[in-house]
Amino acid sequence: MQTNLNNPLRQFFRRPSVFLQLPSGGRYYSEGVVKKTETGELPVFPMTAIDEITARTPDALFNGEGMTQIIKSCIPDILKPWEINNIDLDAILIAIRVASGENDMSMDSECPSCKEVNAYTIDLSKILPQLKCPNFDKPLSIDGMQIKFKPLTYKELNHFGTEQFNIQRMFANLDSIEDAEARAQKSKDALKAVTDTTMKLISVSIEYIDIGNQKVTEKEYILEFLNNCEKNIYVVLRDYTAKLREEAQIKPFHTACPNCKNEYDQPYTLNLTDFFA
Repeated sequence: MQTNLNNPLRQFFRRPSVFLQLPSGGRYYSEGVVKKTETGELPVFPMTAIDEITARTPDALFNGEGMTQIIKSCIPDILKPWEINNIDLDAILIAIRVASGENDMSMDSECPSCKEVNAYTIDLSKILPQLKCPNFDKPLSIDGMQIKFKPLTYKELNHFGTEQFNIQRMFANLDSIEDAEARAQKSKDALKAVTDTTMKLISVSIEYIDIGNQKVTEKEYILEFLNNCEKNIYVVLRDYTAKLREEAQIKPFHTACPNCKNEYDQPYTLNLTDFFA
């Protein structure tokens, strides 16, 4: 939203309180997605009242529109939020929350030893420097092919998140189907949906496959290859994409159970609805 330069209240408008260095360093973006700055850091503004309302509207976060609006509002130098990749997304969300004065985030953790559930507080500002970018530059060499991977965009992440939600709903509804034959068919459909979604997720994670005399970039060809390659090749590709995602994720934090003193690592994943609750 453009501001009126003649407004005498402009001096009281919000100002950036965090300057974010993207974990990707701005790489893997086409021209016009992120505005380049002299320092390489993006100014992050606190959320407005409108942003807060958007953040508390679950449907707006679920379909992605609300999140893109918040990103545009708080980090104006991100020109195309849908094209932000999964490497930078966690850092962006954390920076927005920290800029808005909400450094701490609460979470519950169940001790794997005594099953006691304890509440913990995480300092988000300390997580930001830990976020790293996997190496997407080096292709994976397998069976005479050089397979180059790429980060997923927020648009792709949101699409597959919706697909996975629908699949979970399919499984959740199985118990309500009384007819055994119909239930078996629905279960078969749900399992097929899992396989299809996994295949599509891997295919869009591949930038190209170099076969020596040609670089194959067409997603339909790559998807067809995944559906027809040997199982051991598919497993290698599946595990490699999982490894890349894991390298970009927030690392588990080490804690000790106050009840039994057992020490363990607690995984931590950002949930958009909880994150802005």
